[in-house]
Amino acid sequence: MQTRPLGRSDLRVSPVCLGTMTFGEQVDEAGSHAILDRAIERGVNFIDTAEMYPVPPRAETYTATESIIGRWLAARPGLRGKLVLATKVAGPARGLAWVRGGAPDLKPEHIAMACDASLQRLRTDVIDLYQIHWPNRNVPSFGSMYFDPALDAEQTSIHDQLDALGRLVRAGKVRWVGLSNETPYGVAEFVRVAEAHGLPRIVTVQNPYCLISRAADNGLDETMHRLGVAAIPYSPLGFGLLTGKYDEHGFDDPGNPGRMVRFERFKQQRWGRPMALAAARRYNALAREHGLTPTRMALAWCYTNWRVASTIIGVTSVAQLDENLDAWGTTLPQELLAAVDAIRFELRDPAQ
Repeated sequence: MQTRPLGRSDLRVSPVCLGTMTFGEQVDEAGSHAILDRAIERGVNFIDTAEMYPVPPRAETYTATESIIGRWLAARPGLRGKLVLATKVAGPARGLAWVRGGAPDLKPEHIAMACDASLQRLRTDVIDLYQIHWPNRNVPSFGSMYFDPALDAEQTSIHDQLDALGRLVRAGKVRWVGLSNETPYGVAEFVRVAEAHGLPRIVTVQNPYCLISRAADNGLDETMHRLGVAAIPYSPLGFGLLTGKYDEHGFDDPGNPGRMVRFERFKQQRWGRPMALAAARRYNALAREHGLTPTRMALAWCYTNWRVASTIIGVTSVAQLDENLDAWGTTLPQELLAAVDAIRFELRDPAQ
């Protein structure tokens, strides 16, 4: 698997990135290490994690994923220099009392402390890509549809966040910085402030992007393209909806080990909307009509999209990992791409 440049950074990454939010919840440590080993064997050199992981978040497992990866790295001397390692500092606590005591504002000192803690857990001297997991300011995210200016409050500014990240870069703790779950305004403003004040310029944005959630196509793509910021999307399989495993029985099949069945909270979020499942069933049926598995079609659509620098995949087994990596190299015919767009025109983005 050939590497490619990541935005305007000097990092070169595989076009498929291993996401790790299942490690420590759906996947135990031994299973996590087996998945990591197999990913490296298959040519993946880009690993993404977060202090928040695993998901769904719980006080008992908060930060466990980074520790699992750190122990894996420690047991494989010499491997770290061959990898691009990305992690994230959690944004404002959003009601999670165990995240910085529930602080509603991501302050510069929080960024510094979180980075030091991640470095220790990951057992590394430097983080290649350090990302803000979600915006500090009032912004619709994680399925919220509308911006409400009445919810604005005094928060640490974008300038002060970038200044804190800049100190980490100058200290040699972080190489490059990025964002996650951002809006077109946020991306443009982070770039503007960085350029105006000589602060680190973001090189990536990590947002959801899949057949049932294509909000990035509505302006964020132009913003990132013109500013030279790379997209590293997550959830290309729509939280599993685009694999077909929920097509027959929905989210209420006790025999289905998928997270939409296993974790009740997800049914109340964007991926659990009835219209999201209905749309996924349409895309999955289209894949089968063209002789493809739903997984292969959904991943190929993302893998070959001009907007995407590297696609983040999350798995719970080596077999799932192999299936996802085997989809690399699949080219979808124009007829099929036109049919995909026709469904989107009709159903829009139900998991936005």
